[in-house]
Amino acid sequence: MNVQEEGFLLTSFTAHYMNEMKKVLTQIDYSLAGEIVMKIAQTWQSGSKIFIFGNGGSASTASHFACDLSKMTIVEGLPRLKVIALTDNIPIMTAWANDVSYSDIFAQQLIPLVEKGDLVIGITGSGNSGNILKAFEAANAAGAITIALTGYKGGKVKALSQKCLVVPSDSMQVIEDVHSFLTHAFSLELRAMLLNYLPDQQLKLVGEMELTKIY
Repeated sequence: MNVQEEGFLLTSFTAHYMNEMKKVLTQIDYSLAGEIVMKIAQTWQSGSKIFIFGNGGSASTASHFACDLSKMTIVEGLPRLKVIALTDNIPIMTAWANDVSYSDIFAQQLIPLVEKGDLVIGITGSGNSGNILKAFEAANAAGAITIALTGYKGGKVKALSQKCLVVPSDSMQVIEDVHSFLTHAFSLELRAMLLNYLPDQQLKLVGEMELTKIY
């Protein structure tokens, strides 16, 4: 097989993947996405904390999302979001995994920290990861608000979360890419909301706004 043929195959596959992404993006429940952004904004307004976590690729999405919510949303004169990525403390995760079980790595971090009114966001492609489910059980027991970003049909986490945004795909790669897209969109919307925030008015979604105006 010559290089030109290999390049053609790569191009064809890339085009197929891009088409699959476009198809899935048109099927997202954007009304629910807006409700999730509003929950994050309300958590900020109340001064409560936000916890985010996931496994594998979703762990990196969780850390990235926490970074964006912590830094991208800073508006001079306003309080900052209180965001903690439970994926970022490797010693405590490996300690719980080694000494007790891998399914405890997030729940045991949450138990001493999470309080009523806090927001707990689990990112899981399958929706069935044991450590995500245990963390949601701990969050629910504490009276926290629980949100899941998942894929396939939603998985078991759907029954444990107050809001569950499902990426309707059977491809883990597409699911993870869409989760990354959504977390960037959420962060940008939050920044736009804070730039337009007036203390004597209700929080509201901003809608259309040029990206250049957000920065």
